[in-house]
Amino acid sequence: MTVEETLVLVKPDGVSRGLTGEILRRFEAKGYVITGLRLVHADRALLTEHYLEHAGKPFFEPLVEFMESGPIVAVRLSGERVIAGVRSLTGATDPTSAAPGTIRGDFGRDWGAAVQQNLVHASDSVESARRELDLWFS
Repeated sequence: MTVEETLVLVKPDGVSRGLTGEILRRFEAKGYVITGLRLVHADRALLTEHYLEHAGKPFFEPLVEFMESGPIVAVRLSGERVIAGVRSLTGATDPTSAAPGTIRGDFGRDWGAAVQQNLVHASDSVESARRELDLWFS
């Protein structure tokens, strides 16, 4: 059994649309355990550190500005192969191409170039999860 931890962020669009409970329900229904939960108004310093690998890319500034625009729910999840499982549940980054049955496929909206408004962020590896959890739950 490979128990891991991962970070999920319910982004400002998910929080403002009242989808936090449904998003968390899906993770719990899959068998993952919420071991940390915070409502955060993230500042630029935290978001810049979180998205550091994207600094200098054209979508970096719009993404940081969007993430600063409202509250975020930071979630620490634990479970067997939770990183891959959560990524599967969230669906493709672009809500238009996300499969039905995934969070982004069921609830995502097509905002054109604004793909950052896709409801959730989920860590993509064990290393990313450790780094991101340290940032959001230090």
